[in-house]
Amino acid sequence: MRSCDRSAIFIDGANLHFAVGCLGIDLDYARLLRLLRGGSPAAKVFYYAASTEAQSNGSASRLTDWLAYNGYFVVAKPVAQSVDGFGRRRNIGSIDVDLAVAALAMAEHVEAMTLVSGNGAFRPLIEAVQRKGVRVSVASTIRTRPPIIAEDLRRQADEFIDLADLADEIRRAPFETVGRRSAPRPE
Repeated sequence: MRSCDRSAIFIDGANLHFAVGCLGIDLDYARLLRLLRGGSPAAKVFYYAASTEAQSNGSASRLTDWLAYNGYFVVAKPVAQSVDGFGRRRNIGSIDVDLAVAALAMAEHVEAMTLVSGNGAFRPLIEAVQRKGVRVSVASTIRTRPPIIAEDLRRQADEFIDLADLADEIRRAPFETVGRRSAPRPE
């Protein structure tokens, strides 16, 4: 990834979670942050998450709290429920517009931007940001069947980063007992 002091990273949390799950990667968010920032520790990293009330009181909340405390700017949005004409409950809520508006506003202040998502709905956003002179990288994967990334989004990007190629660098390390001494063996 390019080093650029004036850069921003936008993460579609649901899309990232889906991609690494399909790749079988137990994601280490601290490693991901270091890798995405590369040589630009000043780069702002925005993590977008939409969650139901149940999720916001459980593991999703613990994750977003940890992310916010460890260098991510978390933008969380509640998912609303509605009932359609057939009486079926539907979840309504998306971070797509929020992410797009923030990225367009940020484009005036950065030279490079990374979008971590495979959602093809972001292709017009990438095109608009590029027209402002910003170099855009997109991180997702083509190594699943079907690929997580939309082909037109991948082609629009100045650089495509396959998360599968980064697996060893972003995977959570197995639990190790660092600094612990084993108890002496009885003789």
